[in-house]
Amino acid sequence: MRAPFTRRDWLTTSGCGFGSLALAALLAGDRESRAVTVGAAAPPRVQRPPRVKRVIQLFMAGAASHLDLFDYKPALVRHHGQPSDFGEPVEAFQNGLGPWLRPVWDFRPHGGSGKMLADVVAPLGDVVDRIAFIHNMVSPSGVHSAATLHQTTGFVLPGFPGAGCWVSYALGSDNDNLPTYVVLPDHRGYASNGVKNWDAGFLPAQYSGTVIQPASDEPIADLRPHRAAGGFITADADAATRATLERLNRRHLEGRPGDSRLEGRIASYELAARMQLAAPEALGGLEDEPAHVLRLYGIERERAAWPSEINAEEEAHHFGLRCLTARRLLERGVRFVQVWSGNDNGFPRRNWDSHEDVERDHGPLARGMARGASALIQDLDQRGLLDDTLVLWTTEFGRMPSSQGGKGRDHNPFVFTNWLCGGGIRGGVTCGESDQWGYKPLDRDHPTTVHDVHATVLALLGIDHTQLTWRTNGIDRRLTDVHGHVIEGVLA
Repeated sequence: MRAPFTRRDWLTTSGCGFGSLALAALLAGDRESRAVTVGAAAPPRVQRPPRVKRVIQLFMAGAASHLDLFDYKPALVRHHGQPSDFGEPVEAFQNGLGPWLRPVWDFRPHGGSGKMLADVVAPLGDVVDRIAFIHNMVSPSGVHSAATLHQTTGFVLPGFPGAGCWVSYALGSDNDNLPTYVVLPDHRGYASNGVKNWDAGFLPAQYSGTVIQPASDEPIADLRPHRAAGGFITADADAATRATLERLNRRHLEGRPGDSRLEGRIASYELAARMQLAAPEALGGLEDEPAHVLRLYGIERERAAWPSEINAEEEAHHFGLRCLTARRLLERGVRFVQVWSGNDNGFPRRNWDSHEDVERDHGPLARGMARGASALIQDLDQRGLLDDTLVLWTTEFGRMPSSQGGKGRDHNPFVFTNWLCGGGIRGGVTCGESDQWGYKPLDRDHPTTVHDVHATVLALLGIDHTQLTWRTNGIDRRLTDVHGHVIEGVLA
């Protein structure tokens, strides 16, 4: 007796690979006829009047130094070069307990608020009165992978959904032809943990982040048939493939209730097909952007080559390109966009992990980030989008006030900086201070955690963070775990 013809057999013997299958909708239209996921509870309704519709997170991978960018400490200037005396035992990640190290760049007041900013991030002075700074952030880990997961998912262990996944699950999309949650990685590669930072974890798979590489010749992998296919995939063949695969997938799914993975894959195929029309316009329309907008972001569209050494112009170009792409996606209905600066560890440094030389490593990255972030805020504002968009700037932890090897700084999970800008945010304020050295929170009993930040983000979206849950392994899990309070001091 002949064995049943399985899905695996069909995929093996068919002429189309998954690259082409991911191009098209398995069923055109009528998404309402399908459940969002197998056996899942309905997403929660918005529980309070929302202040924003969308979120963009700017993530500095490798641990940006609060002391050299945003958190001015005159004591470090006065005691520069003197032996570091913390007045208590200090746990260093490596050997970063050298003499006190003053800020690498001078600080100056900016805006009507007089906020002190380092010269290296001076472009943010144009928008600083729209920004609320939090200087007493703490992390439970000084290890990049764990701390990065903590900032992206609320947990130090893998397997938990990213914040964008929770927002996608709760609110859905404003544009069915584009993903709800988009990730724009550094052009050199992923940060620590890679896709685990935006994976859906135990949520249905369709809520994972969609990776887009705006600097690549193929910004969305496998969106269209590969050139190697030779053109044999015709419209009729594609339609027949979709119909056949739809029947096989549905038959497979019926025998496996409660497994969301195939449902998520089906949803991703459908989205891929719709994206064939919507994505090229959103991602390939830079030629429609006025020259003054490209200049604002620092984008040099005609530039074909860059120096081998890390440099501010290249960082501004690529970070600005990601920020401009984020703006184009947000105005087309994408709900949550994550923009990364810095890839995983390597030498020479191409991230914010400046153990050896803060000026060498932070300098180009910070100048590029400041120009792109300032441009993004100004661009959103002039388009009327900033009032209902939240911009969140973060990194996994800070850096020590003492020196490492003379010119670098070691990890400091005990205090660092986040900032927020946009809808519902009271700009020109600082909520939460660090101590005189920038080593720990000034009020050690009341630090700010990522759970507080996530609770605030959800509140601005109209969601009570304690009610956004998903039951898994007998536990009602949530983005904020069992913690988190809305940071009232940053709210307008």
